[in-house]
Amino acid sequence: MSERKVLNKYYPPDFDPSKIPKLKLPRDRQYVVRLMAPFNMRCKTCGEYIYKGKKFNARKETVQNELYMGLPIFRFYIKCTRCLAEITFKTDPENTDYAMEHGATRNFQAEKLLEEEEKRIQQEREDEELNNPMKVLENRTKDSKMEMEVLENLQELKELNQRQAQVDFEGMIEQYRELEKREREREKEEDERETREMLDRVLVKRLRDSDSDSEEEDSSSSQSQTPNTDKPTDILTTDKPAETQCGTAGGVKRAKVESWERSVGTLGGGKSLGSLVVRKKQTAAVTKPSPLTAALPTSQTDPKTSTADSTNASKPFTTQNGSSSLSLLGVYSDSDSNDSE
Repeated sequence: MSERKVLNKYYPPDFDPSKIPKLKLPRDRQYVVRLMAPFNMRCKTCGEYIYKGKKFNARKETVQNELYMGLPIFRFYIKCTRCLAEITFKTDPENTDYAMEHGATRNFQAEKLLEEEEKRIQQEREDEELNNPMKVLENRTKDSKMEMEVLENLQELKELNQRQAQVDFEGMIEQYRELEKREREREKEEDERETREMLDRVLVKRLRDSDSDSEEEDSSSSQSQTPNTDKPTDILTTDKPAETQCGTAGGVKRAKVESWERSVGTLGGGKSLGSLVVRKKQTAAVTKPSPLTAALPTSQTDPKTSTADSTNASKPFTTQNGSSSLSLLGVYSDSDSNDSE
């Protein structure tokens, strides 16, 4: 295993290198090498761009009958990555670069040609000035005129910039940004206001619904709590004596009358109902005088009794439980029916 890595081989004493036969290979033979594209190029066949640094398996050959100061020039063959068209370029030791030969065009070639043209013109001018002093003076005059024109153009550009400097572009941009910011804030406030109004409407609707529900519940509970009483007109046709009405049952009677007045109202309270009731004149009660009182003269009778009778005759008839128009109406109806009988 160790003999694989040796650098020196064993040569026997009778070794003669001249006896080794030489291979007769052609001078333009090609070798397969691995290289990268030396510049950006574009394929003429399909228009595919091949960028600098892309790797290719290229074929290399030596250009025949071309030397630069004894240095050989090599040619390389590659294929387009898209259409497999053959592209060739060769070395350029004079400019330490590569030169495109066939199958593609080099990008940025115009800039390179322009630089080469400027170098050529500068070289020719130096050659002319070297042998002709008048040419030197002429070139200097042209340079001075060109310099003056450049200064004038520069001054015009400065004046133009000063005129345009009056327009504050930064301020205009700031104003536009502020306007946009205010517009966004206004839109945000409008959205918040609309949202608030919608929430208020929904809240009011819910409150109304809850109030209506509570009213319905209150009415149903009040209806269930009120006991079943007799008809309100039953108090008009009562046949109980006045003593019982003024006694222990007076409070219950008064409560019934007040509930009727609250629901229907009194007949004597309003002018329209009061005009419908006509009070009947109360006739004075005629009492037969006793034999003693008949014998006595009129001046000897009891003044208290006479005054009481006169006051009773002048006062209207009232019931024991108060001056209720409905009770009077019941009394009047009874008196009319008795008279008709």
